[in-house]
Amino acid sequence: QVQLVESGGGLVQPGGSLRLSCVASGSIFSVYDMAWYRQAPGKQRELVAGITRRGRTNSADSVKGRFAISRDNAKNTLYLQMNSLVPEDTAVYYCNAVTSILGTPHNYWGQGTQVTVSS
Repeated sequence: QVQLVESGGGLVQPGGSLRLSCVASGSIFSVYDMAWYRQAPGKQRELVAGITRRGRTNSADSVKGRFAISRDNAKNTLYLQMNSLVPEDTAVYYCNAVTSILGTPHNYWGQGTQVTVSS
């Protein structure tokens, strides 16, 4: 089992930047595919960006060119660099870890960190 703790959220003006971090503990971080999701009030949780255990990345069209996901396996940490933020990016951002053990999927979530983009 893995525990995930996000940090780095806050209030930022439109056009600003934030870097989210997610520290994992309790398991071998490098075997997990990782992702950032977000959930805005009244909306469903959506995938923001993902990175496989081999480092392959993907991201939602709405954040392409503005957000970048990365991981440091030596530090058991997942990052999300967010630039050119807009009010529509306001949401709670969640860290997600997924792996498969003997064919059984294991899916873990952090508690979330609030990002608010407002002037």
